[in-house]
Amino acid sequence: GPGAGGDLPFFGSVLRRADCVRRCEEPRLGAVSRHRAAEEVRADFQRRVPYSYLQRAYIQLNKLEEAANAAHTFFMANPEHMEIQQDLENYKSTSGKVSLIDREARQHMEDYSAGVRHYDKEEYELAIEFLERALKGYYSEDEDCQIMCEGPQRFEEHEYLDYKAGLYEAVADHYMQVLACKHDCVRELATRSGRISPIENFLPLHYDYLQFAYYRVGDYVKALECAKSYLLFHPDDEDVLENAGYYEGLLEGTVDPATIKPRKEAKTLLRRHKLESHLLQVAAAGLGYAYTEPNYWNRYGARQDEHSVPSSISSEPEDGPRLSLTKKPMPKPDRELKEGGPLLYSDVKFVYNSQQLNGTQRVLLDNVISEEQCRELHRVASGIMLAGDGYRGKTSPHTPNERFEGATVLKALKYGYEGRVPLKSARLFYDISEKARRIVESYFLLNSTLYFSYTHLVCRTALSGQQERRNDLSHPIHADNCLLDPEANECWKEPPAYTFRDYSALLYMNADFEGGEFIFTEMDAKTVTASIKPKCGRMISFSSGGENPHGVKAVTKGQRCAVALWFTLDPLYRELERIQADEVIAMLDQEHLGPSEMNINPKDEL
Repeated sequence: GPGAGGDLPFFGSVLRRADCVRRCEEPRLGAVSRHRAAEEVRADFQRRVPYSYLQRAYIQLNKLEEAANAAHTFFMANPEHMEIQQDLENYKSTSGKVSLIDREARQHMEDYSAGVRHYDKEEYELAIEFLERALKGYYSEDEDCQIMCEGPQRFEEHEYLDYKAGLYEAVADHYMQVLACKHDCVRELATRSGRISPIENFLPLHYDYLQFAYYRVGDYVKALECAKSYLLFHPDDEDVLENAGYYEGLLEGTVDPATIKPRKEAKTLLRRHKLESHLLQVAAAGLGYAYTEPNYWNRYGARQDEHSVPSSISSEPEDGPRLSLTKKPMPKPDRELKEGGPLLYSDVKFVYNSQQLNGTQRVLLDNVISEEQCRELHRVASGIMLAGDGYRGKTSPHTPNERFEGATVLKALKYGYEGRVPLKSARLFYDISEKARRIVESYFLLNSTLYFSYTHLVCRTALSGQQERRNDLSHPIHADNCLLDPEANECWKEPPAYTFRDYSALLYMNADFEGGEFIFTEMDAKTVTASIKPKCGRMISFSSGGENPHGVKAVTKGQRCAVALWFTLDPLYRELERIQADEVIAMLDQEHLGPSEMNINPKDEL
């Protein structure tokens, strides 16, 4: 309301709701300490880590069936985990157990998959039973997902201890984070455990399958109801519009088609989803909140069942219902792919090209830097690297069996200026990364400038006492500019992937460690197509897309160090720290003047 105190009813309602939630939680769930877990614990449960422990415990108790199910449950959320994969193969060969149970399976997903299987077998009554059950489960899970977004959260890039915003800014900022979480429940509920990308068009597909299944069993009222529900999401789908018209014709004279409405729960969810989107975009425009609306109802996800099209069945009329069979177009290369250009430096040695590495846009080079430069760079690394650098301080971001450390070019120059490492050595890091960029740009015959996207000096160290029976990866199989989905044999070029990256390179600094081979694989993330043993001066470079899935085998002894480089052809995505480093280098090179002579403080510039 207007005037002084006009906001009190609103905040009174908020306070009463908070009190209600607190009073509800404690008698039903116990003390807060029992049900509000730390972020690390919640992350472990999300990754199903307890099932890895359970598997080992069941083995000790000789309960192989329970161990196999626990291993399978863990593997479903961690498909890149090679050790568990091997364990599952062992269970199958030793106990003959083939059917495994995912103890954390989402029931609405299981019912949906069962419904589709029955549909494909033309068992339409069973398909209807499972798909209807899947819809009921979906809406129940959606309610849970919405509520969980209101729970304790630690939002990225927000430290509330140092937060200086005013009351309404703080409320709006927190609420927008919660609202974005709620809005993304559509994606969450359509994504299988351990998978990156959701099933496209997931919720509308339920209604698409159902409208045709109901038609097949002769329930034209339900067929029309489901067709109209599907059209809420895709009002311009010509096939389903024709189907709806066909069903209306079948009902003529018995039921008024206008009385058959889309399902209420679909209308409610879609209305809420549109309002959420509107609020998020208002916030993005007015409050500077970063938000891009994803395409949640992508029509590329469609039924692939041409055998069921009535026009192909002699007992059905040619003007019967048609299926929505939109196919996903194959991506076209956004530039002509070339390779074999000059290496620019006489000491750089060509080793293998794409064909020899069994792939596309790949090259292996030696002698990019000398043994002395490797040693000097290693000395710099030991003085500037920070554990978990680049991964929000997580010291073991990829595997608990190794410690990860890193540093950027700008940090090296800052430490060099402050005298914490030799300035000449810090400058070496800058110079060799530029050398690598020029080689990549020339070899792949790029007709536009290649810019730095990110430059990172990284070391992976094997942790003692944790290497026995180890069979995981130092860095899981992935692609650099898209989200690798091995099950779908796809790589989705969408956030949170760094979609602007075009080329990648790794320049190795040492070989005195065990394991740590760089590997390329097929899109299945399993079939290795090339394996490269790092050594001083060796550089592997490749295009950053789904054509080049790659990873790093476990480092089982010692420390493996390299300069990791990612490049872009889009100047909008140039590495900010690199631009700042360029300015510092130019400043320090200006007639080799010291700070006092230049009348500027480089530290301030940094």
